[in-house]
Amino acid sequence: MTTRNPFLSAAALACLLTASSCSKDLSLTEKNHQVIAGKTQLQVVNYRQEMRNFIQEISAWAKQQQNGFLIVAQNSSELLTNDGDAAGTVNTAYIKALDGVGREELYYGYDNSDDKPTPKADSDEWLAFCKVAASQHLRVLTTDYCFTPGKVANSYQLNQKNGFISFAASHRELDNIPAGAPFNENSNNINTLADARNFLYLINSGSFGSRTRFLDSLKATNYDVIVMDAFPESDTVHWDKSLITSLKTKKNGGKRIVLAYMSMGQAEQYRWYWKAAWVKNPPAWLETMDPYWKGNYYIRYWMPEWKAFIYGNSASYTQKLIDAGFDGAYLDPVDGSQHWEEKP
Repeated sequence: MTTRNPFLSAAALACLLTASSCSKDLSLTEKNHQVIAGKTQLQVVNYRQEMRNFIQEISAWAKQQQNGFLIVAQNSSELLTNDGDAAGTVNTAYIKALDGVGREELYYGYDNSDDKPTPKADSDEWLAFCKVAASQHLRVLTTDYCFTPGKVANSYQLNQKNGFISFAASHRELDNIPAGAPFNENSNNINTLADARNFLYLINSGSFGSRTRFLDSLKATNYDVIVMDAFPESDTVHWDKSLITSLKTKKNGGKRIVLAYMSMGQAEQYRWYWKAAWVKNPPAWLETMDPYWKGNYYIRYWMPEWKAFIYGNSASYTQKLIDAGFDGAYLDPVDGSQHWEEKP
């Protein structure tokens, strides 16, 4: 017997409007004709609001299952305000669903080019949104992609000046632990994201050779927050809870937070939910492959069929994170809405 999910029902497909009543900004929407009750109607999807809705639903459901479960949304800073302008009015409902925001390439690694400085105009715009998040008491986690020592040092210094915690990733694949001590290393107990002074972003474990070596390498660090994948490399079964619990103590004895990376804005063909038949016969929510990331597919994230993989039931992605003992989820790619806004 199927139990009706109150969160999913509240997140049904975007409102159906007739062409004469449509007044939304179509640069942010998709128009589809559907036959409902024998009549053709126009479906209008507000991509940004649907992404906000999705994240708010994930947050509400997760926190209902586990009190204090953390939600951090990476990129798509424009979702923070109603009009997508840093000077605009904040979207209160969306802000309340978050505990932090992530921002890639704030200073380095622009347009997937490692060590490349981000143009000032883009950096300033993203910085303004990061400051909006901080003003709303959200912890800002920034990731710059750089390896030149001077740029690495500059990245940490600039982010610290702004009150953000940051990680300078020397590998775009996020598959290594930088040599040396973490920036702002400390032995404090990290009970909330506000306590954290640094973090490690490491979601690909294959380069470590074995699961034991990977876990031992993490245990031997003093990072305040670890962002990692919920699944061992090439596995469809999440990490055991006892192993994740063992990572929650820094080498120096201080307590730390462990977050799980969760792709909710794209489908990944190496995840447990993937069916090979979808390549030739895709479900309605599945679109084309992302040309920049092999095996990742754009999705119609507002559709209930996709949402059911992410939250709302015992087999969902979010429940797997909770079962594995993670302290929260690091959501990506939240900027999936941009794909639809820019789609011809």
